[in-house]
Amino acid sequence: MPRVGVISDTHGLLRPEAKTFLRGSDFIVHAGDIGGADVLKDLSALAPVTAVRGNNDKGAWAEAVAETEVLQVEEVFIYVLHNLAELDLDPVAAGFQVVVSGHSHQPSLENRDGVLYVNPGSSGPRRFKLPISVAELQVSGASVKADVVELEVDSAA
Repeated sequence: MPRVGVISDTHGLLRPEAKTFLRGSDFIVHAGDIGGADVLKDLSALAPVTAVRGNNDKGAWAEAVAETEVLQVEEVFIYVLHNLAELDLDPVAAGFQVVVSGHSHQPSLENRDGVLYVNPGSSGPRRFKLPISVAELQVSGASVKADVVELEVDSAA
């Protein structure tokens, strides 16, 4: 059963706890606000990475990162973008089973019209009192299930 590690809003901080969680993934999705090419390089050492550019990703390295991406794992099609408010297609009509986004720093899982919407939250610098979190997808044929996991990190970080 393929495992897709999902991360977002690292803002240049790839925490060791996030790397530990992602280790063993068959694929990794980064939903934007990456913060630098080094983050993508480090993630690529763990598994193939599908990443999108976030609103804070600037500079030459970021220009090579698309604003949206599609990943197929077995029979499941995953649409990736940074800000869900900018979704400009109907995932059901387009044949997507999963939409992954970031931006809000608030982890969420929601099933709407048979489409699983996943926001792993932020695993980068803490924002307000929001959790530091990541997510995973487990794919089996045409079915997919998701979990959001809050990382145990130093509360001051």
